[in-house]
Parts: sequence; C-alpha cells; structure tokens
Amino acid sequence: MSPLVATPTDPAALRQAFGCFPSGVTALCALDSGTPVGMAASTFTPVSLEPPLVSVCVQDTSSTWPKLRKQSRLGLSVLAEGQDLVCRSLAGRAGDRFADVDWEAGVDGGVYIHGANLWLDCSVHAEFPGGDHTIVLLEIHGLKAEPDRAPLVFHGSRFRRLAVS
Repeated sequence: MSPLVATPTDPAALRQAFGCFPSGVTALCALDSGTPVGMAASTFTPVSLEPPLVSVCVQDTSSTWPKLRKQSRLGLSVLAEGQDLVCRSLAGRAGDRFADVDWEAGVDGGVYIHGANLWLDCSVHAEFPGGDHTIVLLEIHGLKAEPDRAPLVFHGSRFRRLAVS
C-alpha cells in the first residue's frame, strides 16, 4: 500500500475516504401536524439488543432533524434495492420530498416507506455531539422485517447492488 496522500483536514479527501465504506440507506420519517416529514440517512448502525437501540448520525445543519426530534415516534425504514429515487427525494432540499414516495403512517405517528426491507418504530433515546453531526440513539418499540428483500447500498457516491456468491 502506498503512503498516505491526504490529511483528515482536507474535507474532499475525507468525504472520498468515507465513501470507500459501503452503507445501507435509511429513511427517518414522522408526521408533523399531519404532514409527513423525513430525511435520508446512510449512517445507520445497530447498537444494542438490550435495550433495543440503533443509531443514526444527523448533520447539525439539517433543517429536518429539529422537526423530527420533537415527535414521540419516528419511523425508520431501511430502503431496498431499487429505491434510489425514494432516497434522492428524501435527501432533497426543496419541494415535497414525499410527492412520489409510497408511504404509510403508523398509529403513533411514525412514517414508513413501502417496499423497504425493514421498518422500525422508534423514539429518541439519547443524543450526543459528534463533530459536525449529532449521534442519535433510537429505541426500538416494534419492527417489521423482510430479510429476503435486497438492501439499497451506497458506496463511492453511487447506489450499488450486492452480488450473491
């Protein structure tokens, strides 16, 4: 392996380096005064079985997170292969993010994306500062899993597919 060619203070190099790690893509959504509000997050991590916790990281400049954090329940949907347009819509900064997204609301106000391979009914458990992001621990109250549905994978700033060997 050749020597390092960039420092972690170079944001473009660091973003490219982080892109070397493939990740799944989630949608974190809820109803806010009857209207769906949501965002895409690719920094989802299972954390604990007891209590049941997962984490997401949210950019501190997000205008969506302040609306979501005050909701009693959040729907976290792990997006499936073929849902790249759903992801792009939920990651958008303008317009109706849910215009072309097939979704449903749970009884507690969490919003779930149809076709996802996992739905988690969550509430905010804790938040921690993490540089220019907030690390959010979510407690799971219920779930619906479709493990045979392939996940949407983000790697190198592109959506990819898993290969079965």
